[in-house]
Amino acid sequence: MKIKNLTLLFFIALFCCNVSAQEFKLGKVSIAELEQKVHPKDSSAVAAILFKKGECRFEFSQNEGFKVVTDVSMRIKIYKKDGYDWANQSVRFSSGSNSFNEKVVFTDAVTYNLVGRNIEKTKLKSEGEFIEKVNKYSNRKKITLPNIKEGSVVEFRYVIHTDNIGMLREFDFQTDIPVDYAEYKTLIPEYYTYNTKLKGFISPKIVVEKSTQSLILTSKERTGTHVSSTSFSTDKIDYMETRTTYAIHDMPAMKEEAFVSNIDNYTTSLEQELSMTKYPNEPIKPYSTDWNSVVKTIYEYEDFGPELNKTGYFENDLKSILAGLTTQDEIIITILNYVKSTVKWSEDYGYFCDKGVKTAYKEKIGNVADINLMLTAMLRNAGLKANPVLVSTRSNGISIFPNRTAFNYVIAAVESPEGLILLDATSKYSSPNVLPFRDLNWSGRLIRKDGSSEDVDLMPKTASNDSVTMMYTVDATGKIAGKLRRQRTDHNAMFFRSEIANLKEEEYLEKLENENQKIEIADYSRTNEKDVKLPIMETCSFTGTDLCEVIGEKIYINPLLFFTKEHNPFKQETREYPVDYGFPFVEKYNVNIDIPNGYVVETMPKSAQMNMEDNIGGFKFIVNSSGNKIQLMISHQINTPIVSSEYYSMLKDYYQGMITKQTEKIVLKKV
Repeated sequence: MKIKNLTLLFFIALFCCNVSAQEFKLGKVSIAELEQKVHPKDSSAVAAILFKKGECRFEFSQNEGFKVVTDVSMRIKIYKKDGYDWANQSVRFSSGSNSFNEKVVFTDAVTYNLVGRNIEKTKLKSEGEFIEKVNKYSNRKKITLPNIKEGSVVEFRYVIHTDNIGMLREFDFQTDIPVDYAEYKTLIPEYYTYNTKLKGFISPKIVVEKSTQSLILTSKERTGTHVSSTSFSTDKIDYMETRTTYAIHDMPAMKEEAFVSNIDNYTTSLEQELSMTKYPNEPIKPYSTDWNSVVKTIYEYEDFGPELNKTGYFENDLKSILAGLTTQDEIIITILNYVKSTVKWSEDYGYFCDKGVKTAYKEKIGNVADINLMLTAMLRNAGLKANPVLVSTRSNGISIFPNRTAFNYVIAAVESPEGLILLDATSKYSSPNVLPFRDLNWSGRLIRKDGSSEDVDLMPKTASNDSVTMMYTVDATGKIAGKLRRQRTDHNAMFFRSEIANLKEEEYLEKLENENQKIEIADYSRTNEKDVKLPIMETCSFTGTDLCEVIGEKIYINPLLFFTKEHNPFKQETREYPVDYGFPFVEKYNVNIDIPNGYVVETMPKSAQMNMEDNIGGFKFIVNSSGNKIQLMISHQINTPIVSSEYYSMLKDYYQGMITKQTEKIVLKKV
């Protein structure tokens, strides 16, 4: 399939050009800004960022060396009540004994309103500022600006001090409301080199300047034996500083569309991670220069690689559950199910162990790394070639540049003659090569014991099926009575099992009836609910009085009844980012209809077939009738989990054609 390389969405802009010299400062809100009723370029906007300015600089102290200071100022216009949330701001920061030393301070937080022709200022009060604990590693500093109304302008500044020079704060130029102007400056000493990732579809203008800076070192020396004295001396050290300014005007709001894994993947922003240091009179020290060095560093952390070597805590139990098993598939599924049933996921992410595998096993709860590194160790102990695979979940975004913070998750993989078998024991509904949806995010990175690594395609190759067989009769009053069987496989089955996990059957059936035109369901049964290796199947009978229309002596029927798709999920004229289904799938419908005595078919949809180019997918609609019976076979399939935006227009037309065909009605007339 001729899909353009999707990684072109993420690029580093290295060209230089002039940035507008316009200045934006806090405290200079104008009457014109307060009078503005709608955004001049987006009348639907609930709010807009009038300006956002950020600066990242390095400050030196003799006792602590260089620290990073990130300084951000913003002014926001609120147009509608739906934009009030923009008066609530928060900044996450590290905390705890094992975290970086970080501090966040909010200042200059003010709400402006227009009262008559006068500008009213309301400053942030102490009760509007607080700290929220996120987890044992981080907190969140939050403010809630006061006196918010439609038309308010708010502004604030926050400063972050940190000793984490390894990863500079990400700066977002774009968000889900318009941004009139955004500017970001980095001032980096020559001792540090950073990998820079500028992602999105809009390139900021960039200016790079170099200047000489100085730092002063003070030293003291004591002299004398019986009578001592102290002398002080200072040394001035010059170094080169690189100042880079990124600036963008008139950024449109990023709007959610159907089948987007994470809109942040395509939002214009800047990330920078340390790639090497070069201090005076010291050799160059590389960090994240390539993927092998990244994963080697991760593997050597005490909460990662060493945890894989711990086996004594499970060996006796594992020997017992594997007794008599000989095939690879039996061993894999048995170990996977054992870990799933033995250790509950705490719902904490991360590729570092939290409790440690031994404690998690004993306490029967752990984070992702506790569980899946334990799974990997058990698979290895059973004689299989198993290794961890680092993953960035869909919510965490996609990273194509080598860096240690690219990942936030880890799964297990078994290398077999048929290829990799991917496993995740955090979900009780997962199975080999059927991973939780959160894992399906382009690619991961497999790490072996010897330090080598390789890219792993996380996207499923096998289509997940959703097959419906429906037989129903229509009587002369328009009442429909029928039977239904529905079978789901792989990811479709996983989603369904997760959906019904905490629902009583009566609640589920009531929901099903209400969502499907108030049908009445009877004789409901479900099979293979617990056995994730098998398709899950539902059967029931149903009746409905609002499933077709009776007008005079004619009956109008949508043959798919409540399964009819009526709306095109693709509404935008153009689309810049790919369509991400997550996995290939096939939807099939076999429908048999008995029409009432005394009626004949007046009109009926014609059979049709649509195939998208490059084998992206296709739709079939086959219909036959004989006597008082009508048969339909309908299928819709998508063969690739990620479809490039270059196919968007074709995909949109395909869905529209499918919907048009599905909504064509069978018309019966009385004879």
